[in-house]
Amino acid sequence: MTLQLRYVAGVSPAKWLRVWAERRPDLPLAAERVDESAQLDGVREGEVDLAFVRLPVETDGLHVIALWEEQPVAVLAKEHAFADEASLTLADLADEPHAPVQDDVAMTIELVAAGTGMALVPHGVARLHARKDVVAIPVTDAATTRIALVWTLERDDADIQEFVGVVRGRKAQSSRGQADDEPALSPAKAAKKAAAERRAAEAAKGGKGSGKGAKSAKSARPAPRTGSGAKQRSRRRGR
Repeated sequence: MTLQLRYVAGVSPAKWLRVWAERRPDLPLAAERVDESAQLDGVREGEVDLAFVRLPVETDGLHVIALWEEQPVAVLAKEHAFADEASLTLADLADEPHAPVQDDVAMTIELVAAGTGMALVPHGVARLHARKDVVAIPVTDAATTRIALVWTLERDDADIQEFVGVVRGRKAQSSRGQADDEPALSPAKAAKKAAAERRAAEAAKGGKGSGKGAKSAKSARPAPRTGSGAKQRSRRRGR
């Protein structure tokens, strides 16, 4: 048996596939990228077990877990007047022609590079089809899109739930409830937490050492004073 997974452009499932292969070597997982127009093909028919889709989709009969939002970007030819802008708005692009939309996004980007117009796509899609002769600039007020993981209500078994756990960052032995109550940290937050724990441990060690040092400092006698003041006191004691 092999789990069948499909995903749209802009999704990079490699990290989850690696975790799955380590955790479930007994159950291979085959992944296939598909066009957005075909993102649900085979899911309801049982040919595909899970799919990463770009919302909105028809969700009748499906479990849907929304995962992350995608920033829309304007893909422009490198020579375009807006090519050096850090960000754009829809008003900025109001008079810009759009490149003819193709079934293949790569072909649409090809037309953008040829100067036929711009394309508004999710950032992940633009990154996948990045080229030296185009630029991708965030459009701050354009509607975002969202990626979700879907599977059928009838296919909600232990294997499916284990893959859902992998996507959510759930540890191998944790339960579904634990994953929902204790969401996994992002890599940046995990690194920050680990650094804070190291600093706390070092501070604790330093505190023990400083306590010994403080005790030694307290027991040490002050050094004898020198200079004219010390000599005068010595003469007085001699009298």
